[in-house]
Amino acid sequence: MRSSSNSLVVEHNEQDGCRQNRTEPNMASLPLATAEVCNSNAGLILNDDLRALQPIFRIYGRRQIFAGPVVTLKIFEDNVLLCEFLEEKGHGRGLVVDGGGSKRCAVLGGNLAQLARNNGCIKDVDEINSCDVGIHALNSHPMKSNKKGVIEKHVPVTFAGTIISDGEWLYADSNGILLSNSELTL
Repeated sequence: MRSSSNSLVVEHNEQDGCRQNRTEPNMASLPLATAEVCNSNAGLILNDDLRALQPIFRIYGRRQIFAGPVVTLKIFEDNVLLCEFLEEKGHGRGLVVDGGGSKRCAVLGGNLAQLARNNGCIKDVDEINSCDVGIHALNSHPMKSNKKGVIEKHVPVTFAGTIISDGEWLYADSNGILLSNSELTL
């Protein structure tokens, strides 16, 4: 199987992917439901301190709700350094990958999902859906990506109607994805 295409939001916590059997909280200690966050933070929405990504993503993996500080990557049809990045411990971060919107190949498959749990065009959908990972991706695609090693880390990325920067907070669930300039509480 192949993974989804190229713009992803991935819960990036630990290295052991599908095999992980955690009891500790994932990413933020208490992930918040996006609808509740919006209902409770009208002022932040008006000030553009809380933004919703346009609803362009499909949801993969068993983890339906997650939150944490953002780390950004920019790639194009190449996942070599994405793999290297995912081999690092995630420390509860949300990995946001700008894959240039390409739908010609997948940048994430089952093997990489086991390392991190991802967002973009993905492959190995059945395998990913069995993993305790949260992934919002454009779609799935059977073709794998190139292996050139071209990547930009920690740069602002733009997709789904907003600019996303390192250090912002991501809140994702089945209703959508929110970005905040800071960690939120209800």
